[in-house]
Amino acid sequence: MKQDSGAHPDIVVVGGAGHVGLPLSLKLAEAGHRVCILDVSQKAIDTIASGRMPFMERGADELLAEVLPTGRLTFATGSSIVEHARVVIVVIGTPIDKYMNPHMTTFDSVIDGLMPHLAEDALLILRSTLFPGSTARLQQRLRASDCRVRVAFCPERIAEGHAIEELASLPQVVGADDPVTLQRASDVFTSIGAQSVAVTVAEAEFAKLFTNAWRYMKFAVANQFFMIANQAGHDYDRILHAIRHDYPRAADLPGPGFAAGPCLLKD
Repeated sequence: MKQDSGAHPDIVVVGGAGHVGLPLSLKLAEAGHRVCILDVSQKAIDTIASGRMPFMERGADELLAEVLPTGRLTFATGSSIVEHARVVIVVIGTPIDKYMNPHMTTFDSVIDGLMPHLAEDALLILRSTLFPGSTARLQQRLRASDCRVRVAFCPERIAEGHAIEELASLPQVVGADDPVTLQRASDVFTSIGAQSVAVTVAEAEFAKLFTNAWRYMKFAVANQFFMIANQAGHDYDRILHAIRHDYPRAADLPGPGFAAGPCLLKD
C-alpha cells in the first residue's frame, strides 16, 4: 500500500478520455480540483491535450478551452499516477458476453492494476454499470490485498451530448455504507453543483439497473405500439398525439425510434 505523497492531482478519473469520464473531468477541473485523466488511449489524450474534443459534447469545447490553460487538467497512461490522488473515479465500461451476462474481466484487470498504487484512505468511486453485489465483491478483494481504501458506488445517469449540463442539474445517487465515505463522495459531486441522494451501495447498484431497465422498457413499448399501428395501416403519429395531448398521465410515453446506447440493452 502506497502512502499518499500529497502532490499533483487531487482526483484521477480512470477511463477519463471517454464519453462518461471526460465531461466529468472537465466539470471537476472547472470547480477547482486538480484532475488527471488516466486512459489507455494515447490518441484521445493527445487530442484533448491539444485543446480538441475527441467527440461531440455540448459546451465541452468551451469548457476545455477554459480549464486547459489553468494546469488543473493533466493526463497519464500509467496507473502509478493514482499514488498522488485522494479520490480515484473509475468510469470504464463493463461489457457483456454473448449470453448477455456481465463480463467483468476488463474491470477486474483495471482494478488489479490500480490496487498497488492506491493511497491509504483514498476514496475509490465506481461509476461503471455494475451488477448488484459487485461493489461488495470488490471490497472483499481490496481487504484481502490489505488495500485500505474507501469505496462508493455513484452511477452515472447522463445522456451523451448533454453531460456538461446534466452533471450539475441532475441529482447524483451516492451509494456508501458508512457516514465518512458517504460525505466524502457526496462532496465530490456537490462541488460541481449536483444534488446528492444518499443510499447504501447495494441500493445504488439496483437504482442504476432499474433506471436503465425502466427506460428500455418504455422505449420498447413505444416501438411495439408503432409497429402494431403501422401493421394495421394507421398513422401512429396521429394516435400518439391523441394519447399525449394535454393528458399528463401519458406524457412520459416516448415516440418511436432508436433507443440510446448499449447500456439500456445491457442492463
